[in-house]
Amino acid sequence: MRAMDASTQAMTNWLTPLADKLNLPVMLLILGFLLVVGLMGHLLITRLVKQLHRAAAHSKTRWDNVLADAIVRPSEWAMWLVIAYLSLGLFGGAEQFRNLLRQAADTGLILMLGWVAQRALAGIEVELLAEHRGQRQSDQRATIRATVRLARISLWIVVSLMILQSVGLSVSGLLAFGGIGGIAVGFAARDLLANFLGGLSIYLDRPFTVGDWIRSPDREIEGTVEEIGWRMTRIRTFDQRPLYVPNAIFASVALENPSRMNNRRIYETLGIRYEDANCMAPIVTDVRAMLEAHEAIDLNRTLIVNFVSCGPSSLDFFIYTFTKTTDWVTFHGIKQDVLLRVLAIIESHGAEVAFPTRTVLLGGESALPQDSARPGLAGD
Repeated sequence: MRAMDASTQAMTNWLTPLADKLNLPVMLLILGFLLVVGLMGHLLITRLVKQLHRAAAHSKTRWDNVLADAIVRPSEWAMWLVIAYLSLGLFGGAEQFRNLLRQAADTGLILMLGWVAQRALAGIEVELLAEHRGQRQSDQRATIRATVRLARISLWIVVSLMILQSVGLSVSGLLAFGGIGGIAVGFAARDLLANFLGGLSIYLDRPFTVGDWIRSPDREIEGTVEEIGWRMTRIRTFDQRPLYVPNAIFASVALENPSRMNNRRIYETLGIRYEDANCMAPIVTDVRAMLEAHEAIDLNRTLIVNFVSCGPSSLDFFIYTFTKTTDWVTFHGIKQDVLLRVLAIIESHGAEVAFPTRTVLLGGESALPQDSARPGLAGD
């Protein structure tokens, strides 16, 4: 600050002869001079930063773009902050007013540095989530967002403490008061703190992130996550209604995240008639061969096609396999195609899909009671 006062005194000595010649107050002339210098410096810095931004855009690395984007806007105000410091020397007689201006200038400098750091964090988040860095899993996206958000909160806490220190408040006393008052606040805002900690655990544990489809078997919670706040999470249900869930709920319920499935499962049981028993083996063999040749079936997963049981009116075999896709709509299209091919295979062997039947024999001493059933005659 002494250097700033010396610079102001040097300007005063330099401009005093000109002020006497123009018959103007020295202070007014100095303020005009500072405004002109500030405007010229503002334009010069803006031009230089734009040149830097263009140079960064043509470089191979992208992190210099993040740095350029972070400083492009705050740098436009840097010159005016310097002018504000230089103008403090003009108020030599009004010490209280001068201290007030000095505090304002210090606060502006702290806010400008915080602004640069805030823009840098936003640029880092965008760069890490950019498409050119490849497809990221939802838990990786959640980790990046959580880390940046925590860094942003920590940044502004530090900035706030620095501002309080610059205006003359005792930060140590404030922290001591916060420790005592935190107990009372904790009892009064238990739910709020529980939801805040629940939101923090979501960001740290990453059970889901924005865009995931989640559901809870313990609660009637199912839908797509639209926003994860620090107090509650907004979920869009499949009938397009918004569902607001306090974050503390997720700490006490079981949660499924179907969006992170590696595959979707086809698990179906089909039955043929008893009189088609001789066709069971070739049908099972052909269905297995069809699945192994199907382009949408993941052969790295379990694939089972077996005759499994003799039902009341059918001989049952089951299909157990997994598709490569996890998309719900695409999966059902693949499942439909598989089932249609299975039906075609059954028909190609001259067999038919069984359905529940009852055979009643009438007349004769050997006739069965009307309510009895003979599974072996199913399909007659």
